[in-house]
This record gives sequence, C-alpha cells and structure tokens, in this order.
Amino acid sequence: MEGKILAGKVLIKPIDLDGMTKSGIIIPDSVREKPSSGKVLLVGADKPHEPMEVSVGDIVQYGKNLGTEFHLEGKDLLLIDQSDIMFVQA
Repeated sequence: MEGKILAGKVLIKPIDLDGMTKSGIIIPDSVREKPSSGKVLLVGADKPHEPMEVSVGDIVQYGKNLGTEFHLEGKDLLLIDQSDIMFVQA
C-alpha cells in the first residue's frame, strides 16, 4: 500500500479473530469483540522526542476502541497513535 501518514501515526490492518469458539459455537458479528491486534501497513515519521518504534509488517496489540476506523481499497483499516500500541510481537 502506498501513501503517507502524519508523524507519530500508524496505519493498521486489524486481525479479525475466528468467529467460532474452540468448542465449535459460532459467535455472531453483533456480539463479537473488536480486534485488538493487527498488522502495521504504514508508519509516519518520528515526532520530536518520540522516535517511531514500530515498522511495516509488525504485528501489534493495541487498546480497544482507539483510533479512527475507515475503509480504503476494499480493506477495513485503523489509524492510531504510536503511543496507543501496547505490545509489538517479535
């Protein structure tokens, strides 16, 4: 994906959890929790006194109900502040 975002921002493709429990019960969309992890697609530049610590391709964990959700090129995406990311998987 090509584009540019502002300093300190991260564009994420949320990773949707499977809609089924381990025992095989299907969870309807109306009660399914929003994803809280995703893959980083774009990162903005460093902010003064806050270097960008995530990279494109990282899998990250973030708080629920954060950022701005939008639809682009047929994908549901999320734009959040780097400071809202709680964990980066190695």
